[in-house]
Amino acid sequence: MKILVAISNVPDTTTKIAFSDNDTKFNTAGVQFIINPYDEWYALVRALELKETGKAQTVTLFHVGLPDSEATIRKGLALGADDAVRVNAEGPDAFFVASEIAKYAKENGYELILVGKETINYNGSSVGGMIAGILDHPFVSLATKLEMNGSTATVEHDVDGGTQVVECAAPMVISCAKGMAEQRIPNMRGIMAARTKPIKVVEASSSALTGIKSFALTPGRTTCKFIDPSNVEELVNLLHNEAKVI
Repeated sequence: MKILVAISNVPDTTTKIAFSDNDTKFNTAGVQFIINPYDEWYALVRALELKETGKAQTVTLFHVGLPDSEATIRKGLALGADDAVRVNAEGPDAFFVASEIAKYAKENGYELILVGKETINYNGSSVGGMIAGILDHPFVSLATKLEMNGSTATVEHDVDGGTQVVECAAPMVISCAKGMAEQRIPNMRGIMAARTKPIKVVEASSSALTGIKSFALTPGRTTCKFIDPSNVEELVNLLHNEAKVI
């Protein structure tokens, strides 16, 4: 079985967010970028575990991004992925990214496509479903466990009020959530080996359907108003006239 793992290049969680060009671009000055944690900790590590137990032959990373994302890709290779593919484009929307992943997976016969449940920069949680829709593959979202028996997967995922266990046959797409695997740290041997592992660069074959018009920071925290428990009328007035749903 060949596994394709999609990874995103995202700002570190401690990044102070700022925008430039009249709030139309994310200001990357001084920002440390990392592999999207859901892609790395859950999707990639589970793929590597499947390979280590003989249930997969190869693990390939797939990333849509510009050359400055190579350090992120190399970390994924250091963890144990065999090779990587980078689409030389910024990836302006989710459908663009999903289209590129789907095209490459179909042309190269990948039987299992793993993605993180969402990225920590946009939190869209839509790429996995789009890939499956384009390819007409089975899709399981928010998966917390994955076992393979030949080409058949047994997958657990969270649903309202509990956990559902499903079986589906490859090829398939799975978005991975907490519980799928445990975080790994690259060792020195992996870091050295990653320097010579191939990263194939291809040009984009599709075009974006949407673009970013502008960014805006979320409002900061405001002070709390405390109401005397006996003053119900004031509470009702404030809820009607001042309270805001964000």
